[in-house]
Amino acid sequence: MRREYARGPLELPWVRQYYRIMQAAKRFSSEAIATLRAVIDDAGGNEVFALGYCDAKGMVNRLEVTARGDKGSVLALGFFDFSPESGEMPDLLVHNHPSGFLTPSDNDMALAARAAESGLGFYIVDNKVEKVYAVAEPIRKRGKKKLNANKLCAALEETGSIARRLSGYERRDSQLDLVRLIVQGFNEDSIVVAEAGTGVGKSFAYLLPAVEFALANRERIVLSTATITLQQQLFEKDIPLVLSALGKKIKCVLIKGRGNYLCWRRLTEALREPTLDTEEYDGLRAIAAWAEQTKTGGRSDLSFMPSAALWSGVCCEADTCLGMRCAERERCFFLALRRESADARILVVNHHLLFADLAARYEGAGYEGAVVLPPYSRIVIDEAHTIENAATSFFSREWSRVGVNRALSRLYRKRRARESGLLLRFFGAGPDSGGRLPEGLPRRVAAAREEAEKADAAAQALCGTEGFFRLTPDTAEEAAPLFFSLRELRRALAALADEVLPLIETADQDDPAVWEIRAILRRLGSLGATCSAFLDYGERIRADRKKDFDVEPDPEESQDVFWMERQGGLDPWVVFRATPVSVAPSLRDALFNNAKTVVCISATLSIASREGGGDFRFWADRTGAALADRGFLRGIFPSPFPYKEHTLLTVPAGAPLPGFPEYQDFIGRAIADLVLITGGSALVLFTSYQSLRTAFEQAAPVLEKEGIRCLKQGDDDRSRLLSLFLEDKGSVLFGTDSFWEGVDAPGETLRLLIICRLPFRTLRDPVFEARREVLEKRGVNAFMELSLPDAVMKFKQGFGRLMRGSSDYGTVAVLDGRILQKYYGKAFLNALPETRISFKDFEGIIRDVEDFFFS
Repeated sequence: MRREYARGPLELPWVRQYYRIMQAAKRFSSEAIATLRAVIDDAGGNEVFALGYCDAKGMVNRLEVTARGDKGSVLALGFFDFSPESGEMPDLLVHNHPSGFLTPSDNDMALAARAAESGLGFYIVDNKVEKVYAVAEPIRKRGKKKLNANKLCAALEETGSIARRLSGYERRDSQLDLVRLIVQGFNEDSIVVAEAGTGVGKSFAYLLPAVEFALANRERIVLSTATITLQQQLFEKDIPLVLSALGKKIKCVLIKGRGNYLCWRRLTEALREPTLDTEEYDGLRAIAAWAEQTKTGGRSDLSFMPSAALWSGVCCEADTCLGMRCAERERCFFLALRRESADARILVVNHHLLFADLAARYEGAGYEGAVVLPPYSRIVIDEAHTIENAATSFFSREWSRVGVNRALSRLYRKRRARESGLLLRFFGAGPDSGGRLPEGLPRRVAAAREEAEKADAAAQALCGTEGFFRLTPDTAEEAAPLFFSLRELRRALAALADEVLPLIETADQDDPAVWEIRAILRRLGSLGATCSAFLDYGERIRADRKKDFDVEPDPEESQDVFWMERQGGLDPWVVFRATPVSVAPSLRDALFNNAKTVVCISATLSIASREGGGDFRFWADRTGAALADRGFLRGIFPSPFPYKEHTLLTVPAGAPLPGFPEYQDFIGRAIADLVLITGGSALVLFTSYQSLRTAFEQAAPVLEKEGIRCLKQGDDDRSRLLSLFLEDKGSVLFGTDSFWEGVDAPGETLRLLIICRLPFRTLRDPVFEARREVLEKRGVNAFMELSLPDAVMKFKQGFGRLMRGSSDYGTVAVLDGRILQKYYGKAFLNALPETRISFKDFEGIIRDVEDFFFS
């Protein structure tokens, strides 16, 4: 072995040594033997190096291969990143001797000694993994160390270590109860579902047990949040404070998706591209200058925002990464992050990244080794009310004209008679080289691009004014032109691949251009497979129509919703999606049945039940928690904020209901009248952008005349609008879907929250419509079991924007009279904490709001 073994032979004073060869089956499970044997075969019979993990009986049942070498040596990667104080430690190190002679070399003995210092064993096997030489046996793991809830709760008492580090700290009984439930979940290897109202302090409530358990049991724990912003808050503020309070250290790594990090190789190659236009080249030069200074290579560290197309050409990508073959691997930002995360006990990720990892594992990558993330068995999911949507995204398949054009442009593009792309680089066909690009390739690329444009145009026509279209037995006939376009696109993509692949088969497969060309062809092949899924669905519909008898639908054929959605502004495009009707079975298998502990926590997970209290059934059914092989611990922890004294809930009685002609005019006038009382400090929430725009046009002139700044979603990006709103107490922000959650405006910044309409999803939403249909076919009331609880959950999220601190105060005005006049209105009212109320005519409400603020 190489430089990692340079210390020479050492004695093993306290490690049992064996000088006989044993049958591998005495130390390895049959699955581990098969895995290791396959890895050695794939490495051409050369040496490999792996980390081994044992079960309770001491048998190696899991392996993580970290390096492959030649016939006489291999790098000992992975082991030296571990320490007794960090990461999920392996139990032993394993490598093979291709010669079949298993006697350890001096370097083997040196590494075994290093491993023994940490209690790790060291095994040598033959290439068939039939025999094993146990140079050193691993020290058996201790049993799980359980957490002491009282000890952790002490840190959150008024004189505790957390309290001493926070000014104005207040003890919260609900927070202490939440800690105890989460401790139980870790101690009992359970699923925990907890609703923690605003102000409970849920971050500290799960961080204390998670950190303490990771330290005590040397296990890796994943903390997942809904957004990158929340990731950074945990990593930069909350976790350091908890560690300081505990007086302990732990390795914690913040991880974002690959696409957030710069790839040195791709940047270097892009800069060498001879045909870049001036604007693109200047952007690359700016990124290159930043790359020399940044420590992380993360896009968020940039002081400017490169275009999506520019960044996509230089960012790290899984399928184009050369890994250890890359000439830039020594300074690779993403590999550095992976090395950091390999021995971290706490990984801070977002749901996007977590579900990318879970989806890959569920689809065949397995749960033992590193995939998107290193292996883990305990997860805390914050903002868990969002996981159905997050999982739906990652268990869906999609493509668009924009994505096709971007991939094709990577292969070949021609702009103002100037050519560029990977194919030119591979064939040495640049303007300053003697190579020549085969004549047929540009035509193949152009044909694929043209067919993608035609498919997009056909889909645009189907989407019409609504902006989306769903394939069903009732709509399949009008989609005939689309099916024709999809067939032609699939044919064009296949023809391109058939022409390119033979040309690169005999090339050096380690050539970066070859590697990327293959990756792009795989992407285009995956896109073609999604086209095939659309076509197959259409064929099934046509086949069913030809039958003269009723046929019970095949569950396998109805698992996906095939639909399209228009996106973009001046140059719109359509995204084609195949979305699972339900992600519950996938989440059950990928998440709840595979992790030892799963803590799901949010301010909105339950629906008020008829018997009183909260019911988690809706959330658990939608996410698969209810389908898990075990039950789950649950608890509701109310907000400690004084809603009854500090919040006035108003609903105008007798006002026009949604759907009536007078309703839109009413909300425009009502918004203006209410905001004039507070002089701004208002957030107005809508369920449709059309309604928002109409109300804004009516109310804004009145408010701006009084010096109140009016901000509207769509006039700027979301983060910029929020910053402007938070900086100006005399402003009002009009927002739709994304502003119903994630808005944190404490104090005087937000004193008036207006909810214009109860947030029922439109029945035209293709996925929601399909989910309703599934319930109705089962004889279930889809409104009561899906539409209503879904709306109540979102309503609770919107209501939660007002009170962000115990001293905050304000009014929530709901301008939808259905909450009082319809039988289901109580479901919304019962979901809220107890407040002061005013259910009067609108003039009476205006008087009560004025009295609330000024009397």
